[in-house]
Amino acid sequence: MVLKTKIKSMKKLNLFTLILMFAVFMSFQSCKDNNEKEPNPEYIADDSSFSGYMSWPLESQNQGPDPAVGEAHIGNDSTVTRWIYFKNGQDPVSGGYPVGTIIVKHSGNPDLTVNEYTAMVKRGNDFNPNGGDWEWFILNANGTIASDGSGGKLRGANLLDGNCVACHAFATADYVFSK
Repeated sequence: MVLKTKIKSMKKLNLFTLILMFAVFMSFQSCKDNNEKEPNPEYIADDSSFSGYMSWPLESQNQGPDPAVGEAHIGNDSTVTRWIYFKNGQDPVSGGYPVGTIIVKHSGNPDLTVNEYTAMVKRGNDFNPNGGDWEWFILNANGTIASDGSGGKLRGANLLDGNCVACHAFATADYVFSK
């Protein structure tokens, strides 16, 4: 009888020890350094990001001169039409666009003296804090990122010497004029 009582006591002690070890482990997990931040989300576009952009929702189509465009984009005259596509028809959320938002603009005229493809992608992760975390692109007609002729791609936070940010800072919603 004494042996059975000792075995029961040992089982209870082992169970108590396991529960205590689990509690200690969980407390260490919940006491991680509060200064450790989860990384901010980031979307890094590549050529495939713009694939099929002409099938995306056409959010805006404008003909003729646009004071918001100014000299930044070629062909800001009465012959030019600007088609603006938003991947998945993305709308702003609480005044800003979510990371991964992709916008493509095609500017063209009937005689093809103007045929420009530009894009902006909400990259996130403090990629471009002075420009709302947007990255700017010049594209080829097929949606691939254009090359600068020396092997580099025409993309970045300060594309065209920062003129993208400078103009888009005047947009009413998160650097975007079209919505």
